[in-house]
Amino acid sequence: MVVAIALVVCCVVWAVVAGLLAMSFCQRRGIRVNPVFLSIGMLNCLSQYRKLTRAETGYIGPLFYHYVIPINAALVLLVVLLAVRFA
Repeated sequence: MVVAIALVVCCVVWAVVAGLLAMSFCQRRGIRVNPVFLSIGMLNCLSQYRKLTRAETGYIGPLFYHYVIPINAALVLLVVLLAVRFA
């Protein structure tokens, strides 16, 4: 149980760091980032990051996947953890 919680926390931290790096990337490209609404701004910047990297290189940048994969893994682990806990 403790290991699953630690994995969820690690996945969330990994996704937040990747999101912040994507926000930094967008700021360097001249896109305004609103630090007040960090979670909404992060999702907007990830969308912009995806478009920018695809336009520049033809591929989606790695930070997009470094956000999407761990946040989905955290969601799945949390659902499994809750199912085991209440089963």
